[in-house]
Amino acid sequence: MAVKDFMTRKVVYISPDTTIAHAADIMREQDLHRLPVIENDKLVGLVTEGTIAEASPSKATSLSIYEMNYLLNKTKVKDVMIRDVITVSQFASLEDAVYLMFKNKVGILPVIDFGQLFGVITDRDVFKAFLHISGYGENGVRVRCLVKDEVGILSKVLQIITNQGCNVAHTVQIEAEPGFAIIEVQIDGQVNMEDLQEKLEVAGIEVESILPTVAKKI
Repeated sequence: MAVKDFMTRKVVYISPDTTIAHAADIMREQDLHRLPVIENDKLVGLVTEGTIAEASPSKATSLSIYEMNYLLNKTKVKDVMIRDVITVSQFASLEDAVYLMFKNKVGILPVIDFGQLFGVITDRDVFKAFLHISGYGENGVRVRCLVKDEVGILSKVLQIITNQGCNVAHTVQIEAEPGFAIIEVQIDGQVNMEDLQEKLEVAGIEVESILPTVAKKI
């Protein structure tokens, strides 16, 4: 899984000379929380809701509404933007991007290659990627099995399922208690769940659940 497969390609950005007030308006209108700052086709900074809040006058200030609006319309993004921006390549793995976001406590990584901005990967993109990989929101059947963590066990489970004429859409395997693993299989379409469960259990596979899933718009 590469960053380019899940990143947002249509990026809303601003220039360093954009005012704080205008940047805040863009965020509100576009329902965004961060804006890359571009100058001469190069990424030079990042503005977030947090940086704008820090630059805005406190509610305890003695300034009038007129004076506060004047200040916000006079202050430029370049005066408050984050300059040391953490970026990622579009060819990096999604896992690398998630690690960088987690380690540095950021919710966005501009995607830069050859000095050019190709998109951004955000925490929202990561959430959507997780739902896509797990098969959430698709019509079909989801089978959850508790198995011994041993060589060939995934192949065994999938073989039993495909022998029933089922199309495997997604597979996830995670470590459970020591020596065991959870295998979740998303099956595309409908299947005789009772028959499939019986076939798995006869083969020594413990079926924790087997449930129909319904399509949802993500």
